[in-house]
Amino acid sequence: MKTFQLLLLLILTAIFTSCGSIKSTLQNVDNTAIKPPVRNNQFMISEYASDGKYGYDKNYPINLGFENEKYSPKNIIYFFNALEGPNGEKISYVKKDNCCPFPSKKSLVGAGTLDLYEITLEGSDTKINLYLNIYEKGKVVCPKGLKIKKYIQN
Repeated sequence: MKTFQLLLLLILTAIFTSCGSIKSTLQNVDNTAIKPPVRNNQFMISEYASDGKYGYDKNYPINLGFENEKYSPKNIIYFFNALEGPNGEKISYVKKDNCCPFPSKKSLVGAGTLDLYEITLEGSDTKINLYLNIYEKGKVVCPKGLKIKKYIQN
């Protein structure tokens, strides 16, 4: 599967390079965003999203690209560790897909993809799909419908 993804990114890079006019549809990239502090393996998030599209719409992903793509996946863990369900339910998450290619100068191959994660709330059949981006930066906040987990000191 990794070989297929790499091949896909190489093909997309060739397309983006040859076309030149293809633009990213990402609407919430912020290169001045600062990575949230990390404590006990979780981001210290203090704000909630004001826009219902944040994370739920592929054009408004949760941008966690504060390091290079090799090290960015740990930010996904930090992000999900900072969240819980709206009533304090424990969440679990699984990566369901890569999608939505876009040009990126922060990728080794010149293109990035979004990761689609499915979140499940403990004791519920409710499933939530969120788009995450490990290539670009953005303000990290809690998506609507979820809650910031209270920080517990060890």
